[in-house]
Amino acid sequence: MRLAFLGPAGTYGEQAAVRLAALEGWSEPQLLPQVGIRAVVQALAEGGCDAAVVPVENSVEGGVTACLDALWEHPELRVARALVLPIRHALVGTGPIEAISEVLSHPQALAQCSQWLGDHLPRALQLPTTSTAEAARMVAGSGFRGAIASLPAASKHGLEVLAYPINDVAGNCTRFLLLNRGASPLEGPLASLAFSLQSNRPGALLEALGCFARLGLNMGRIESRPSKREMGEYIFFVDLELPAGSGDALQEILAVLEPLCQHLAFFGAYPLDQVNEVQN
Repeated sequence: MRLAFLGPAGTYGEQAAVRLAALEGWSEPQLLPQVGIRAVVQALAEGGCDAAVVPVENSVEGGVTACLDALWEHPELRVARALVLPIRHALVGTGPIEAISEVLSHPQALAQCSQWLGDHLPRALQLPTTSTAEAARMVAGSGFRGAIASLPAASKHGLEVLAYPINDVAGNCTRFLLLNRGASPLEGPLASLAFSLQSNRPGALLEALGCFARLGLNMGRIESRPSKREMGEYIFFVDLELPAGSGDALQEILAVLEPLCQHLAFFGAYPLDQVNEVQN
């Protein structure tokens, strides 16, 4: 089983990939690190792997826009399972902390630690990287650079843990999706879909969302992204909470929504698992 994730080794994405593979019962999957979230999704879409793991939502910073945009570009992909992983960031480097003038990390990690950075390293430049583990790799051997990364990333690159944890919110967690190709399951506690509307007119979105209420399905999340085609045109991503045996209701939802939408992508119904303790 070839499993793509946001690399390099030591990312939270790798931790999620290992746990998701175990939940699926895959023995010794081949982990394939990719540079960037879009590259992870592209590897699956082009057949370079059998499954992929991507972060879709953070409890502090919200939706991961690169993931949402990539999913919209590849409606043929399906969500097989979701995992909520606790995120505990560390400031790592070769120290000392007083000498750090640049802090590197993924933009989401920098945002999740913005208050801590403002309090402890207010003059340090914040430089974005493709992943937290890539940031750890880039600061190895530097006396003035630090990285926001996981403890496994610090260990892998021989870095000191200068402060831990530094995320602004103690309950910080990220939801990861396990993606594959194939038929869309209709049974599971969660379902994900995305759609764009036929026209931008008063009440058009309310009409589409009213379908969920009429069938008694709760929206666990709704998020909009620009279509990138014209100003004021949006794509809506929705997660539905499904009671047991709701496959017929889900099919009805899709049938009712389709004529209201210019494009409708259904990513399937799937189970959701929660990790209670972070992997150190």
